Amino acid sequence: MKIRLLWLAIIGWCIGTSGLLWAQDGATLYRTNCASCHETGGESRAPGRDSVRLMSPEHILSALEEGVMRPQGSERTAEERRAIAEFLSGKALGSAPLDAIPGSAFCSGANTFQNVLTGPSWNGWGITATNTRFQPAESAGISRGDVPRLKLKWAFGLPGDASASAQPAVLGGRLYLGSYRGSVYSLDAKKGCIYWKFDAESGVRTAINFGKGNDGNVLAYFADMAANVYAVNAATGGLLWKVKVENYPTARITGAPKLQDGRLYVPVASMEEGAGAVPTYPCCRFHGSLVALDATSGNVIWRTYTIQEEAHPTTKNRIGTQLWGPSGVSIWNSPTLDLKRRVIYVGTGNNYSNPPTDLSDAVVAFDMDSGKIRWARQLTPRDAWNTACPKRAKDQSNCPNEDSPDFDFAASPILVDMKDGHQLLIAGQKSGMVYALDPDQAGKIVWEQRAGKGGTAGGIQWGPAVDGEKAYVAISDAARVGNTAEWDSTSGGGISAFDLGSGKKLWSTPSPGCGDRKPCTPAQSAAVTAIPGVVFSGAVDGHLRAYAAEDGRILWDYDTVREYTTLNGVKAKGGSIDNGGVAVVDGMVFTNSGYSRAIPGNVLLAFSVD
Repeated sequence: MKIRLLWLAIIGWCIGTSGLLWAQDGATLYRTNCASCHETGGESRAPGRDSVRLMSPEHILSALEEGVMRPQGSERTAEERRAIAEFLSGKALGSAPLDAIPGSAFCSGANTFQNVLTGPSWNGWGITATNTRFQPAESAGISRGDVPRLKLKWAFGLPGDASASAQPAVLGGRLYLGSYRGSVYSLDAKKGCIYWKFDAESGVRTAINFGKGNDGNVLAYFADMAANVYAVNAATGGLLWKVKVENYPTARITGAPKLQDGRLYVPVASMEEGAGAVPTYPCCRFHGSLVALDATSGNVIWRTYTIQEEAHPTTKNRIGTQLWGPSGVSIWNSPTLDLKRRVIYVGTGNNYSNPPTDLSDAVVAFDMDSGKIRWARQLTPRDAWNTACPKRAKDQSNCPNEDSPDFDFAASPILVDMKDGHQLLIAGQKSGMVYALDPDQAGKIVWEQRAGKGGTAGGIQWGPAVDGEKAYVAISDAARVGNTAEWDSTSGGGISAFDLGSGKKLWSTPSPGCGDRKPCTPAQSAAVTAIPGVVFSGAVDGHLRAYAAEDGRILWDYDTVREYTTLNGVKAKGGSIDNGGVAVVDGMVFTNSGYSRAIPGNVLLAFSVD
């Protein structure tokens, strides 16, 4: 989920708010300034020490000096940053090679890449402009009868990472994948060998979107967690342009940009709500936005903020820190395009501070040509929340309203064609509710159904899939044991199917549970993927399951939590499945496995029936 990704920032704020430190070692720096985030299970969403230890000290140092933690790391001396990196990783800088990939991992022989835009593909987050996450039979290349026979074909390790959750994309027989370390890979989808690797400025969580450039070359578009957007040659990995779309220090891009008619539509979010847990932080001033770029040059065509009013001083907290508002309303999801109405739909997040605003926790329609907001349907008003609000937070000084629920729309809305010719927008919310909205009546609610209990961890997290008749909705509902850091292994998970026309629940399949696995939550927060007759859903317990579309029976279950021998020679293990869903293309099923907040891992897995 969005705030699960804030852990690096929280480390930075913990570091940055310390007083003058006199030649202290890493252990003292950590104990004094960071342990409250990493060892108490607070709502900071920071991973435990065991997860961070999987990263190299060079990776942590890079995040402090060049990546998403750079604003906070700049407040520390070079020696302090090095000490922190070595202590958190448990390794000395330079003590081990940085996961060197052998030459044998790279593809050899002829390298053809022609007419790729017409073959089987998974383009961007949800395949289609409308984000259905449904792969037709001719492109999927596997049938329901094939699914029980799926076997692991190859594994690819992501060097230096403890999380692997970006949505894979596939085009022209190549698989494209971003990593938390900031590398983007182009692999042979059948063999797993590497065509090229591109190093971004920061971690890349977005899916890759493809389109043809003016020179006829196919371009790959993606963004990173420092709010940079990139266009590279999809065949070679050569950089065409790079643009920073938001200069606010905590800005990031998690939703995949969407390409249409020479324009790239980019959603902008922020990890600032995580900084709100620190009482010395003047929370908050970030405003979410949607930005349209020229796909050829990267130049900004228009930019529309989800809060029009500038942030201003409001009150002071109990220790005298000046608070600001309004703020927040990030866009965490990939935009949905409505070419008939020339509209872009997004789901928005909560406010980070008071006062609450009208576009938070809403489905918002933007004019595709001008960026003007045509309409918005707010489903949870007055949701001003940050990570100081939960009861188990160490200090609630910066909480605007402890009763606010944090009910973002983290999932992309889905535009659905109905059999009678009209269209609906299907929107899943962290509240656990799924809505059908009328795009011709300013998002009027056609039907609404409860799919889960809801909560700060979802509810409906990264999104349903639809096949023209049903919406398939996976549920997170992850919970803690009381106010402890321990996951409740009996709470959460499951998947349901709803009739698109009426909203009637057609079936519901609970999670099989975690068994003896610790730590564990059965939450199913990753995005759902559908092919004819089959629905795929990954779980935070590490299982990838395939369900029968007509009744929800489990057809196939693969436990990804194990160590793997990888094609690229990188030591890798599987863990929780979160964020991106599987990609099914040309007889192959691809999934990431690993999430540092629960069960860390760093592997991409490829399955087929042969």
